[in-house]
Amino acid sequence: MSSELEPRSGVAAPRRSVRALNRLAGVTVLAGALVAGASAAAVAAPRPTVDAVTASAAPSAATDAATRPPRTTHGPCAYTETPDEPAARPVPLPPDPRRTPDRGTVRVTLATNHGPIGMTLDRAAAPCTVQSFLHLVRKHFYDRTSCHRLTAYPTLSVLQCGDPSGTGSGGPGYRYADELPTDLPPAPTDPTGERRLYARGTLAMANAGPDTNGSQFFLVYADSALRPNYTVFGSVDRAGLATLDRIAAGGVAPTEEDPAPVDGAPALPVDIRKALRHHHR
Repeated sequence: MSSELEPRSGVAAPRRSVRALNRLAGVTVLAGALVAGASAAAVAAPRPTVDAVTASAAPSAATDAATRPPRTTHGPCAYTETPDEPAARPVPLPPDPRRTPDRGTVRVTLATNHGPIGMTLDRAAAPCTVQSFLHLVRKHFYDRTSCHRLTAYPTLSVLQCGDPSGTGSGGPGYRYADELPTDLPPAPTDPTGERRLYARGTLAMANAGPDTNGSQFFLVYADSALRPNYTVFGSVDRAGLATLDRIAAGGVAPTEEDPAPVDGAPALPVDIRKALRHHHR
């Protein structure tokens, strides 16, 4: 399902956003088909709240996929197959060693058509998430993909990527548990105190509800207010933020239904040509 994010406005968001950011800023949204390559005939889904950077659920897989129980790795991360949501691009389950690395940082760069987006992944903050993300980088899962969603709400400013299908409904064919942040400060724009500050430069996982992390992630280009339901696993560097600013400056692509949207496909298409891990010398 897709999510809509403008608090108190009830503005509809793009349709079919899978593993996006579930329940972002507390506003109802329209779900259905989204951007690049999404079918105009997609079925509309119920509106989730704007407290979500959500990821839509993918279409059901063939019935033969349900003839056996889904496989789950035996380590502490317990990556679990999702037969009803097959991989948008074939990829095996990640390694799941008994001792998941939980110290240090890893540098990854997304080489995009607008410039590089450098990211520092924090193993201590989210060891299972970093392990999965690096696995997908190593398997070239993110290469030659597009970032399907840009939001420009006053309380939600993110670029969402990580779906090879480009629809917002695709994932890696597995899921794993949340590693939620506990130290985010309250969002100054939220008088209820329920939402936390996902600051500019934050790198976090999108999801379709509790413990449904997969491959979709979001990059925060301006301070955003969200419930702490999204795993934070790193940050974007200065050059990467400059790239995000150029993308955000282009705005959201208009549609026939909405000539001035604040949630949808980026007006400047964003292509991840390659995701590269930097190894220490």
